[in-house]
Amino acid sequence: MLLPERTVERLSEYRRSLLQCLEEGKTHIYSHELAALHHITAVQVRRDIMFVGYTSMQRKGYDVKELVGVIEDILDSRKGLNVAVVGVGNLGRAITTYFIGKRSKLNIIATFDVDANKIDRVISGVKCYPLSRLEEIVRTKDISIVIMTVPADAAREVASQLVEVGIRGILNFTTVSLPVTRDVYLDEYDMITSLEKVAYFVKMSRK
Repeated sequence: MLLPERTVERLSEYRRSLLQCLEEGKTHIYSHELAALHHITAVQVRRDIMFVGYTSMQRKGYDVKELVGVIEDILDSRKGLNVAVVGVGNLGRAITTYFIGKRSKLNIIATFDVDANKIDRVISGVKCYPLSRLEEIVRTKDISIVIMTVPADAAREVASQLVEVGIRGILNFTTVSLPVTRDVYLDEYDMITSLEKVAYFVKMSRK
C-alpha cells in the first residue's frame, strides 16, 4: 500500500522524536505527548499510527521501541539505499557532513561536481567524483537517490542526466522546478519559499 506523502513525512518526524525519547530513557509515550512535539492533534497521531497497523497499550501509551521498529519497517528499504550529492558547494558539503550516520538505511556514498578543484576530495569520508563519471559510479555503487544542490542554471541539464542514468529519486534543493519522468520521484525544497512563508506569518501576527 502506497501511503500519502504527508503521512510519510509525519512518520519520519515521529521516528526522530521517538529516537530522542529512547536516548532520554523514555519507554512509552501517549498520543497527546507525541502530538504536542509536532504541533498537531492527538487524533492525527492515532490515525497515522493505526494506518500502519500499530495499536497502543492503553495504560502506558505506545511502546517507543516497538513503534520505532514499525515505522522502520514502513519507511526503510530492507537492504538500504545508496545516495549521492550532486553539487559540492557550501550547501552540498553541509548536507553531506550533516547526514552521515543519521540513518543506517540511507547512505551517502558519493558526491559529484564539475569543479576540478573539488574532484577526488573527501568530505566526511565521501569521495567527490567528476560529473562526467556519473553513469559509471551510479551503476557500480548502485546509487538510486540524488540530492541536487547545483547552481540554478545547471539544474535542468543535470536532472536530465540523472534520469538518463537511472536515478529513481531526486531531492531538489535548487530554485528551479525540474521536469522528470513518471518513474522518478521528485521532492523539491525551496528555502526561499519556506522563509517567505515564515516571514508572512510573522508579518500577519504583528497586525
